[in-house]
Amino acid sequence: MITGLEYQHKAISTPESVQGVSIANILSAIADDKSLVLFNTIAIAGGDSDILNTRLDVTRKQYYSRISALMKTGLISRKDRQYMLTSLGKIVYDAQLIIGRATNTIWKLKAIDSIETEHKLPAEERNKIINTLIDNQDIIKILVKQS
Repeated sequence: MITGLEYQHKAISTPESVQGVSIANILSAIADDKSLVLFNTIAIAGGDSDILNTRLDVTRKQYYSRISALMKTGLISRKDRQYMLTSLGKIVYDAQLIIGRATNTIWKLKAIDSIETEHKLPAEERNKIINTLIDNQDIIKILVKQS
C-alpha cells in the first residue's frame, strides 16, 4: 500500500503522464505571456471564442494553438463557443495566483532566505519572522510547513 507521502513523492518526481497530461505539459501550456493572459481571461471572465481571439494580439494560428494546448492538458473545456476552466484548470489557476503573490513579496522572501543562511534559527523563531514579514496565509502555510 502506498502512503500519502510516497504518493506525493511519486506524483511530483516522475515525469510520467496521467491520461496524457504531465506537469511539464501543463506548465508549458501557460508558459508564455500570451497563453497565461488567455488562461487568466478565461478564468476570470469565461470566454467567448470570438471575443478572446480579438482581445489577444496574436495571429489566428497562434490563438488556436494556445487554445489547443490548454484543452489538451485539460485546463479548459469548451461548450457552445464558450471556454471555461476545468477542475484541474481551477487548481492550476489558484496555484499561479499564489506564485503571483509570492513574486509581489520577493524581497521579503529573500530576507527570510538571507536570515536562514546567516543564522541557524530554531523553527519557532523562524516562524515568528515569517509571520511578521508575510501577510498572505497561503504563503505562510507553505513556508512554515517546510521548516
